[in-house]
Amino acid sequence: MVEDAFEFRTHCRLAEFLGGNLNFTQPLPLSLYVHYPWCIEKCPYCDFNSHTLKQEIDEAQYVQSLLRQLEQTLPMIWGRPIRSIFFGGGTPSLFSEAGINEFMSQARALLGFSPQIEITLEANPGTVDYRKFAMFRQAGINRLSMGIQSFADDKLKALGRIHSSQEAKKAIQAAKDAGFDNFNLDLMFALPQQSLQQAIEDVRQALDFEPPHLSHYQLTLEPNTPFYKQPPPLPDDDLAWEMQQACQEVIAEAGYQHYEVSAYAKPGHQCQHNLNYWRFGDYIGLGAGAHGKITMAPEGRVLRTQMPASPGGYVETMKQPNPGRTTEVDEGELLFEFMLNALRLQEGFDLSLFSQHTGLELSVLQPHLQTMQQHDWAQIQDNKLILTKSGKTYLNNVVSLFL
Repeated sequence: MVEDAFEFRTHCRLAEFLGGNLNFTQPLPLSLYVHYPWCIEKCPYCDFNSHTLKQEIDEAQYVQSLLRQLEQTLPMIWGRPIRSIFFGGGTPSLFSEAGINEFMSQARALLGFSPQIEITLEANPGTVDYRKFAMFRQAGINRLSMGIQSFADDKLKALGRIHSSQEAKKAIQAAKDAGFDNFNLDLMFALPQQSLQQAIEDVRQALDFEPPHLSHYQLTLEPNTPFYKQPPPLPDDDLAWEMQQACQEVIAEAGYQHYEVSAYAKPGHQCQHNLNYWRFGDYIGLGAGAHGKITMAPEGRVLRTQMPASPGGYVETMKQPNPGRTTEVDEGELLFEFMLNALRLQEGFDLSLFSQHTGLELSVLQPHLQTMQQHDWAQIQDNKLILTKSGKTYLNNVVSLFL
């Protein structure tokens, strides 16, 4: 560690001569995101980069493309341990045993894993069973995130989900039987024609399984989705707000900490991967449409990476010597993106984190802090910025200050 610190300080001094504009005192935490772009069916509310399985895919070729991208990223992150890995999609639970084993074994050889690394895989209840969960666990996956969305069959049908309520319950139990004691359940509220009592019942059924982590968020109509073009009958804003408040009370009574806008966890089970996003840490983004953020701390620069969205385009691009697109993040973007993420944390954040993770002076933030305090949107306690109840209610207004 002493040698690493000396090397980092030496690089920082060198960066002064190279013209770096940002000042970083230490390397940022680093995570890895892996995108699996295929689904059996695409849900009508989903605006993620996912593609329906219309024909047989060459998973082996896709995995090799992921590994080639990872190898080409190594010079940018050399010597930095990976704190967390997240397999997202799409439907990563469609990964074959051969595919997930090949990726994980090669990633271990290429990267330094933190001793307490969290490795999460998203799973659709309609694509898994005990055997598959056991296989994922053997490959090194130690956390699952299951997209339940609702325990009501009519709501699942309205959402275009491929699983039933019974299949969801069987999948959760299968995951527990396979040894997963760290998992998240995804639930949505304000669903088509959903009542207040139905929203609460969904939460109660989820809590019956005692998940260490629960995500609970409102269904929104995103552009370029079938639901946006032909909106289903949704609860009005007042009812949606009532659902959110009532469900939060039920979740709190069950002993969960509300630590992010839509995330709840039992003590010690916050999602480390998402916390790294919200604290504006670094992350490698592998796969079709994946984005990454890598801080070149000694050089005083922050880089954004982006890969082609289509799986075929991604695979073809990875055959080229300089794949994807890399851009430098300017100071205005750093200010906005940091606050957009950090303000989601319910407990607030230490102001020192701003300079540590953006390389900007805290003085850049001061005028905005004064405005937030004048509107009673935030308060500062022990050098920690915490949103007030009013600030959380008008979060969009608060974030707009930094545009």
